[in-house]
Amino acid sequence: MALAGKHAFGSIEDTRVTFVEKKVGGDRKDFLKKLLEHNGFEVVIQEEKKASEEEPQLYTLGVTDMVFNPTIWVYQRKMKTFDGHKVTPDYWNQRTEDTRPQYWKTPKS
Repeated sequence: MALAGKHAFGSIEDTRVTFVEKKVGGDRKDFLKKLLEHNGFEVVIQEEKKASEEEPQLYTLGVTDMVFNPTIWVYQRKMKTFDGHKVTPDYWNQRTEDTRPQYWKTPKS
């Protein structure tokens, strides 16, 4: 589930949450959990049911802050990385660890 404008909310077990991402792998779950907790959110995780034993385990992540919208927080640069820089969309999507504020690429000379 990439950054999308829609605010998705519901429940994980008995806790009302804003969904951050659904059906993510273990590495992505760990990254998002650490990043969200670093930014002061309480994270709730649910294991998805597997159709068979061969399939990898997937997870759904949510936060207890009902007004949190990942798209808004990333694009308004409200979230901080572990080293104090602002989270960019590429950082959020784990495409890069570069946190320069540009959304465009310039050719290297």
